[in-house]
Amino acid sequence: MAGVSDKIKSIVGFLTSGFENKDDDIFDEMGNAIDDYSTDGTLALDAVYSPKQHQTPASNVVSHPGFKGYEVVVSEPRSYEESVSIVRQLKEKKTVILNLHLLDKEQAMRIVDFLCGATHALNGNQQKIGDSVFIFTPNNVSLSSESQKSKFIRDALWNQPQ
Repeated sequence: MAGVSDKIKSIVGFLTSGFENKDDDIFDEMGNAIDDYSTDGTLALDAVYSPKQHQTPASNVVSHPGFKGYEVVVSEPRSYEESVSIVRQLKEKKTVILNLHLLDKEQAMRIVDFLCGATHALNGNQQKIGDSVFIFTPNNVSLSSESQKSKFIRDALWNQPQ
């Protein structure tokens, strides 16, 4: 029988010979709290666990001193001449919501045409969001919208009788 046990020891020794014993034990992470447990026989009464405090690396993110955040301006022009100030706001990277309910149809069309051209020249985006209400965004703000077809499909799926 001694021969079999010697063979098993040699096989196990061969298989485990490439592994090194690490000095870092999982219980070192607990701050040697194992010795701090009060026990009653084999039961641990009060677990004392205090993990090592890990140092968090300093953040490399620095806030830009001139950045005030994104600004949305709601504009209700009363004449075509106010469209120049709206373009100025777009050039200052502000999003403009344009409500044209105070203007007649011709002046409203002129303002929308002028602002669409200016927005296009500034690589911005524009979209109609309601009756006589438009949104114009600078190039750092993107617009996404849901098409009527996709709204219809979504409503058809969600409003099915159950």
